[in-house]
Amino acid sequence: MATRSEDQLGIKWDKCVADTLLKMGGGLAVGAVFSLMFFKRRAWPMTFGLGSGLGMGYSNCQHSFDEPYLVRADRVKVRTAQQETAGPESLG
Repeated sequence: MATRSEDQLGIKWDKCVADTLLKMGGGLAVGAVFSLMFFKRRAWPMTFGLGSGLGMGYSNCQHSFDEPYLVRADRVKVRTAQQETAGPESLG
């Protein structure tokens, strides 16, 4: 049974939101550890970690949504100049 395109889009959005939240949480946690251990409890390492997590999540979402439009190298057919001048009947 085939799924509807709306359902596939919803699944992609759910995965993107979950992935982005996980990456932001991980970046925030790593930033908090670095802030406590190395940077005298400054706020910028946590902000940097949060922003890095958001950027990675956004990049993964962009890749996920652009996936149907990728050109697959195994499906590309190369034509030579001789085949183009011969016409479609000789391509067989």
